[in-house]
Amino acid sequence: MGIEMKTALIIAFLLLILYNLGAGLYYMLTDKGQSDRTVNALTRRIALSVALIILVIIGIATGVIQPHGIQP
Repeated sequence: MGIEMKTALIIAFLLLILYNLGAGLYYMLTDKGQSDRTVNALTRRIALSVALIILVIIGIATGVIQPHGIQP
């Protein structure tokens, strides 16, 4: 997996997270508590965020992602 593919995957996850956050806001403003669409959108956002964090941890553990810290 090249660096471009990893970057594209992370950006896709972030875009989906932002989309679900915006959808939750839109549903909250339009539904006025009459449906579960807000809760569903925010639940998907949380699930995507957790999945992204787990994928990054797995990538670091397997060496696919090379973290670089602050050098003294």
